Amino acid sequence: MKVVTGLLAAVLLMAGMSGSQALVRIGNDRGGRIGTYMDRFQQLKQSGESVVIDGLCASACTIVLHAVPHDKICVTEHAALGFHAAWDPAGRGHIVTNQEATQMLYSWYPPQVQRWIDKRGGLTTHMIFLRGKALASMYRPCYMDAEALFTRENTN
Repeated sequence: MKVVTGLLAAVLLMAGMSGSQALVRIGNDRGGRIGTYMDRFQQLKQSGESVVIDGLCASACTIVLHAVPHDKICVTEHAALGFHAAWDPAGRGHIVTNQEATQMLYSWYPPQVQRWIDKRGGLTTHMIFLRGKALASMYRPCYMDAEALFTRENTN
């Protein structure tokens, strides 16, 4: 039975992928400057590659939800999106919320993500995380652990 489960998981991993389709994996990305991420994700969109979110994608990384088509994004069980208000340095280690940039980021998110953010008080200085069932209800699942599952179950 373990072999069948592993084989099924491996088949699901390959389902929907053509041999020439490239994947870009996002994991453990804490974000950075908005402009840098816009450039990176616009290039990704133009390449036609699919995105696998398989870990943390926080702050400016969440621009991927705007720049890459919804049908080119999948999430694993490890995926977590982190959202907060945009900010600018204010000197001496302080920051100030950039309302204009925050509104721009918010407007870029898909409606279902906006509703989720709204229910949690909007974009503030505190990070909020979209993951688990809530995230899985918005984006299609991808099965990145299938190969590891297949290998692990066949070695027992």
